[in-house]
Amino acid sequence: MAGGYAALPNKRVSAANGVEYAYRDTGASAGTGAGTGAVPLVLFQHFRGNLDNWDPALIDALATGRRVVTFDNAGVGGSTGATPDTIEQMARDAIAFLAAMEFGQADLLGFSIGSFVAQQIALVRPAIVRRLVLASSAPKGAAGMHGWAAEVIGAVGTPHTTPEAYLDVFFARSASSLQAGREALRRMYARTDDRDTATTWATREAQYDAVCAWGIPEHALLERLCAIGVPVFVTNGDSDPMILPRYSYLLAGLIPDARLKIYPDSAHGFLFQHHAEFAADVGAFLG
Repeated sequence: MAGGYAALPNKRVSAANGVEYAYRDTGASAGTGAGTGAVPLVLFQHFRGNLDNWDPALIDALATGRRVVTFDNAGVGGSTGATPDTIEQMARDAIAFLAAMEFGQADLLGFSIGSFVAQQIALVRPAIVRRLVLASSAPKGAAGMHGWAAEVIGAVGTPHTTPEAYLDVFFARSASSLQAGREALRRMYARTDDRDTATTWATREAQYDAVCAWGIPEHALLERLCAIGVPVFVTNGDSDPMILPRYSYLLAGLIPDARLKIYPDSAHGFLFQHHAEFAADVGAFLG
């Protein structure tokens, strides 16, 4: 596709919940080869992220032979409505988007807080989900997930952040990982026209409230995961300071049909650093 993800137009769709969702759709452009009739892959974004915080190189690699849709959930970026402060309501809002897009079934790829939402959808509306990819994820009620470490809050949980702070959380401290991070940032900011609306501080506060509520320790909640009946691919970077890799092992051990991969020399943004390898792994899993 000429221009790839970085050239896709921002689109809007109105849902039954009264929210108008902003989204981008690789299958809506001529010549993608993705095929609009196949099961689409829908991506769920990280904390404070919008349509422009996906690495175009990753989306383009995922969209080889497959329709990929990114969207802003209610109240986020260019979507209308208010951002909920619970993962459960975020999941209901995302289900409304899927219905508005007339997706009877989809593959879901959730990243960070988006992976919490994707888990919830797989539990409350299992018929929608064919396969599930959880990137930098953790189960509800896991011990040690009640909020982030102080250095993570200082880097990404303040009203004004910097590229250096972003790199410090999303990439490892090695020269190769940091260089990959700088290249990913250049790709994300290469688009200058029709960029998505930045997330507000109110959205970030609501999202962090949702993260903290998801992380209140309650061992019994871990049993929920045995109800996820679809194949799941659990992934993370080996040095993620935001959602530690041990939670990926926990997820993979609790979900009946799960496979696990931890990517080396990488952190929260491992899927951007290892975009070609990650996209190939996701393609093989979904196929």
